[in-house]
Amino acid sequence: MTVPTVPLFLDCDTGVDDALALTYLLDVPHVDLVGIGTVSGNIDAATAAVNTAALLAMCERAVPVAVGAHDPIGGAYRGGAPHVHGANGIGGVDLPPGVAAADDPAAELLVRQARAFADGPRKLDVLAIGPLTNLAVALELEPRLPELVGTLTIMGGAVWDRGNVSPTAEANVHNDAEAARRVLRAGFDLVLVPLDVTRQHRFDDADAARFTAAGDPLRVALGTMLSRYIDFYETVDHVRRAPLHDPLAAAIAAGEVGPTVRSTPLDVVLGGAEHGRTVPAADGPSVRVVVAAEDSAADVIRARILAVGPSPARA
Repeated sequence: MTVPTVPLFLDCDTGVDDALALTYLLDVPHVDLVGIGTVSGNIDAATAAVNTAALLAMCERAVPVAVGAHDPIGGAYRGGAPHVHGANGIGGVDLPPGVAAADDPAAELLVRQARAFADGPRKLDVLAIGPLTNLAVALELEPRLPELVGTLTIMGGAVWDRGNVSPTAEANVHNDAEAARRVLRAGFDLVLVPLDVTRQHRFDDADAARFTAAGDPLRVALGTMLSRYIDFYETVDHVRRAPLHDPLAAAIAAGEVGPTVRSTPLDVVLGGAEHGRTVPAADGPSVRVVVAAEDSAADVIRARILAVGPSPARA
């Protein structure tokens, strides 16, 4: 059976797991990646665009990349996570330069693509794997955005699990909690992929070795990034395995990994000791929260990363 092509917009803050998620998506035949926006999170938005363009060039793909918001709503960017992702966001790995970013800001590119696909056979899906600043800005530009797009999949939050930047908050939501609250309340058909499930699926040193052993520049780079990412998680979890935060969200958005969801009314805490917490709240909008995913997730993601190459349609 032929799987319908899914036009997809990716919003990211290209660190190590974003790089793995992007590479995975480029091998999914029914996903048409029509635009990428970058936002400050793991690294600043401009550097995230440089990282993204470099990865696309290594895969010999042409996808518009737009630099998005540098600062969160009502605040200032406080720096990335060099202790997790390295000073350049990708484990300190140097990549050859890619094509310069598009002229339009990320929010404008997202709105334009959403409008372009709104009346077609398949609306634009959106996958957000960084802070949600660009989506909040896009909502200001186009309040009808939730009607124009299909499904919005977000990697973010910690609903019943512990946080990763505070005892209760996950980094993407915490880094722009106001934007997250606006997006959750906007009326999107929304799937949330939180730490509760991403911590259940991991890559380890054997995966890094498989990528490196492939021998080509792309996978050697990904293997090196992953190894350094695992170095960090060993200091946190005391095992040499790294959670598949963004790649799992990508595989769920692509429909290749089946999720178990629990519809839950959610809110985002603003201010105080629990700032950025995604908390069940009776008066919050109902969100499909992913609580489990198929055991094969790591295998599916690994296989596509090992297989990705130039696309005949885009090379």
